[in-house]
Amino acid sequence: MSTLRDALSELPDAVFADLLESETSYLLVLDLPGVTAETADLKVEKGRLLVEARRDKQLPPEFDYVREERPLFLDAELPLPPDAVADDAEASMERGVLEIRLPKREAAPERTIPITTGDEDASSAGQKNSGDGDA
Repeated sequence: MSTLRDALSELPDAVFADLLESETSYLLVLDLPGVTAETADLKVEKGRLLVEARRDKQLPPEFDYVREERPLFLDAELPLPPDAVADDAEASMERGVLEIRLPKREAAPERTIPITTGDEDASSAGQKNSGDGDA
């Protein structure tokens, strides 16, 4: 997860990101002012979350930009934590805040693993052979 944390710190200054974790999932919250669900795209490829987003600005026709302080086009590749299940990810956007919920893979249940030895295989084979001679 530290690689994801590092990648979040490298996002543009206009993007604020929070990463939260619970027992069952991760929650990635990205503040993308001016971005809507229609101007954002999320994909998962090869263990990475690809985020593309752009701010859709409505410029009144009688105005031209003298200076633009907050352009936003985000094209980010974020590494997924190894226990994240990308297939079950969910995302929502409200008022420029994108929330991506990544469930965690369930840990394998605890169990005892039996250990066999070569002697057990030989004794099993001997029992089979002795039974065959009685028939």
